[in-house]
Amino acid sequence: MTAIKFCGITREEDATLAAELGAAAVGLVLWPGSPRAVAPARARRVVDGLPPFVTPVAVLVSPTADDVRRVVESVGVRVVQVHGAVDLETLIDGGWTIVRATSLAGGPAAARAIDPRVTVLLDAHDPARHGGTGTTIDWTAAAGVARARRVILAGGLRPDNVAQAIAEVRPYGVDVASGVEVAPGVKDAARMRAFAAAVRAAETEGRTTA
Repeated sequence: MTAIKFCGITREEDATLAAELGAAAVGLVLWPGSPRAVAPARARRVVDGLPPFVTPVAVLVSPTADDVRRVVESVGVRVVQVHGAVDLETLIDGGWTIVRATSLAGGPAAARAIDPRVTVLLDAHDPARHGGTGTTIDWTAAAGVARARRVILAGGLRPDNVAQAIAEVRPYGVDVASGVEVAPGVKDAARMRAFAAAVRAAETEGRTTA
């Protein structure tokens, strides 16, 4: 099954709906530069309200190991998604589960070469906003990475294109933020339901045609 991650969650009701829709994870942006940034105290409330089989993911930009440690302890997350410049080896050695967000700007080979101990999240290249841009990426290039390692596909996914993205890339998971929003950090329930339904329909189609 294709894992679904609803990212940029700022409201408890959106996290609750994500869980009801079978999401594997919800993303909480702890980077103050994001329009979807959430304060640690609110993030903790969201995390505390999640059922045990939905994974909360803290999204950080260029964090040090100390930054990650503070977030893990204060928010109660199990997984950390990192953007920007990081010492990946140090973060891995900290014992946390790391998702490394990257673009295809350096080519598919660079993404394939990232430390195999982490999961790669492929997103659009934007060194200022670090995700949530609504811009799609090259799915053909992404498929080349997904054939070699576990990949979470992000970048401009919406209810009307996620099935095609899954068919072309065959990712481990898909990540959506702006594609199900009415405003940054405010999810639309109907779009969330449509997105989850499209993912499940793509899986059914894939089994039928395999």
